[in-house]
Amino acid sequence: MQRHYSLFDRLTMQADAALRTLVPESCQASRPSPATCQPESSLDEQQRKHVAGLMRINHTGEVCAQALYQGQALTAHREEIRTAMEHAAEEEIDHLVWCEQRIKELGGRTSLLNPLFYGLSFAIGAGAGAISDKLSLGFVAATEDQVCKHLDNHLGQLPAAEQKSRAILEQMYLDEQEHSTSAIAAGGYRFPAPVKAGMSLLAKIMTASTYRI
Repeated sequence: MQRHYSLFDRLTMQADAALRTLVPESCQASRPSPATCQPESSLDEQQRKHVAGLMRINHTGEVCAQALYQGQALTAHREEIRTAMEHAAEEEIDHLVWCEQRIKELGGRTSLLNPLFYGLSFAIGAGAGAISDKLSLGFVAATEDQVCKHLDNHLGQLPAAEQKSRAILEQMYLDEQEHSTSAIAAGGYRFPAPVKAGMSLLAKIMTASTYRI
């Protein structure tokens, strides 16, 4: 029998999810990192900092994904959509943990801007979910398409020897593609090109700021 949560219960759960997302080493992955089976590469200082910056961007992207899905789950109209959003958020935790682990191995740190981007993404997700489930699902698809584009870009920037980060990003790419396809199949709205262009601009602001901060 499925339990029905009150608004207070859901808000409490959202606060817990936010803390687990933003506090380092608070989450556990359900799958082992794809980097585990890859050899450690010999990077010079400049390469190491660059790879750490790229992985910091991807980690912040996963922070945003967590917030987006949690916001959408909070305001979803249909129970099956809420369940789907919560399930997607659980899958994205793997990416969050993998990126955080790799950043630590490279001697870097996660972005100081993560709380800001979490709050903004949560508000966007909650707003989209409140308007309609179709719009919410469409936003998932469009967001995941943007993520796949910047993952592809980052894969092209990695040093050839950096197989650990490459393995992580390649698995993330496959997972994000599946999330996008599933969202459209579930009835998501296909966003027009101008809206996607605006989302791309916001993504560039996020990547430029979190590369170093």
